[in-house]
Amino acid sequence: MTDEPRKRMVRPPTGGTDAGRQTAKRLKTAKDRTPSSQAWLERQLNDPFVAEAKAKGYRSRAAFKLTEIDDRFHLLKRGARVIDLGCAPGGWVQVALQRGVGAVVGVDLLAVDPLPPAQLIQADFTEPGCGERLIALLGGPPDVVLSDMAPNTIGHRQTDHLRIMGLIEAAAEFAIEVLKPGGAFVAKAFQGGETGALIGELKRHFAEVKNVKPKASRADSSELYIVATGFKG
Repeated sequence: MTDEPRKRMVRPPTGGTDAGRQTAKRLKTAKDRTPSSQAWLERQLNDPFVAEAKAKGYRSRAAFKLTEIDDRFHLLKRGARVIDLGCAPGGWVQVALQRGVGAVVGVDLLAVDPLPPAQLIQADFTEPGCGERLIALLGGPPDVVLSDMAPNTIGHRQTDHLRIMGLIEAAAEFAIEVLKPGGAFVAKAFQGGETGALIGELKRHFAEVKNVKPKASRADSSELYIVATGFKG
């Protein structure tokens, strides 16, 4: 008597499209590239958020960070006025416009291609008079102040830390000075960045302050975002 063939309990992989089965893409040539730039480019090629940003027409993968934050906290209300500090290349501005805000003004040290009806200027936010210029362009106080600013680092830990904290504190001071009551502030920060004093100050002025790490922030990055809501005025 012949035994029946045993049924397979597990099917062999069929080469599905989920990220876990994809073969990592590698650059065809590393000519004239440093190891760090080679690694960065390969990471970009294999980053699902980079691919999705291109598919949706976003200028950067950072758009998904703001999308997740807004899905959770509902900051970008229809008709709201928004100021975006460090707006290049424009991903956050795109998200704000798509979500129906009334007006967006952005500033960056780098030139940013137009995104009408947003008004984007090339300037140093920390220079005297820049804040007043932003308010004038916006037509009044903002409901939301966003900051994705990050300084150019030089590799000296203490100096880089001071630069990072200086930008965050400048953005927070600006938000506290100009926001409408009930408004919100979002700023990029970094784990281990000794933001305790800043968080304490924000808690004096906002009903709620949270640290958030969006899924689009790379797991190996210390980046996080401070989200302060319910400005007390």
